Order: sequence, then C-alpha cells, then structure tokens
Amino acid sequence: MAEEGPHDPVVLVVTGVSGSGKSTVASLLAERLGLPFADGDDFHTPESVARMRAGHPLDDEARAPWLARIRAWIDARLKAEEGGVVACSALKRGYRRTLIGDREDVRIVYLEGSRDLIGRRIAARRGHFMPAGLLDSQFAALEPPGPDENPIVVGIEDGPDAIVAAVAARLGRTPGDACG
Repeated sequence: MAEEGPHDPVVLVVTGVSGSGKSTVASLLAERLGLPFADGDDFHTPESVARMRAGHPLDDEARAPWLARIRAWIDARLKAEEGGVVACSALKRGYRRTLIGDREDVRIVYLEGSRDLIGRRIAARRGHFMPAGLLDSQFAALEPPGPDENPIVVGIEDGPDAIVAAVAARLGRTPGDACG
C-alpha cells in the first residue's frame, strides 16, 4: 500500500507491550495530526482492570469484548470519515486482524523496544494498573507485526517527540501541513 496523503482519513492503531509509550505517543500523534484519540485502556471493564492490577494477565476470552469495543470505535471513526488514533497493545496477529481486518485505511504503528528499557520505564511509572510483573507475559504473547501487515515500526529509544515525527514523516505529514 502506498503511504497516505496528507488529507486521507486514516485510523492509526499504536501498538506495543505495556510500558512502550503507546498512550503518550498516540495522544501526541493525534494532536499533531488533528485526529481524535482513544486509549485502549479505557475500553477495559473494571473487572479486567482489577484482574491485571492483581497481577493476572487477561486471556483471549477476556480480551475479545475489549477488542470488539475498540473495533467499534475504529469503525465509527472510519464511518465519520475523520480518522483517529488509538493506543492498544494488540500483541498478537489475531488481535490486530480483529481490529483491522483487510482495511487499508487502518494502519499499525508498532513501538519496538527492548525488555530492559521497557522494564525500567514500567518500574519508574506510578498510578498505572499494569504491574511490572506482567511484562514478561506481554513479551511472551508478543507477535511483532510482519511486513504483510504494513506496519510503521518505530524504535522507542529516542522518546515521544522523535517517534511522533518519524510516524508523521512515514505518513507524509509535515509540521506545516494543515492536517498535521
């Protein structure tokens, strides 16, 4: 697929393990591109949040309704022809397939980082329901997107502003662009 033009509606699904910076990057990216932002964490039920807070990873059955709610948000953005940016771990290919299907107007932005770097980030953050003890389960479940998924892969070493600039450049969105 060719890169999007500056005015094509697109939904970006910012993916990666917990602590990779999904929410931060996705919110900054949405702001830069003038698109609505949603955080996948906000689509979890209180029961799922409590389960993760207690140190228990969600299984596929518990994730299915969560993914369906995020897919509905994506569908609404596309129907409105306005685009959007959503932060969502979408660790497995099957989860991404549920969210994206065969739609070319939904793109994956995969935030790639080492276990060590992400572990340090999780240890330093406060107030998030995902405990550091679940990071290993995140990496165990991770199926990095392949070339057939047309992902925008960005390393997380350089920080949020550099990541957003790299993604915007891959999308053909320059700082002076009226849409971004």
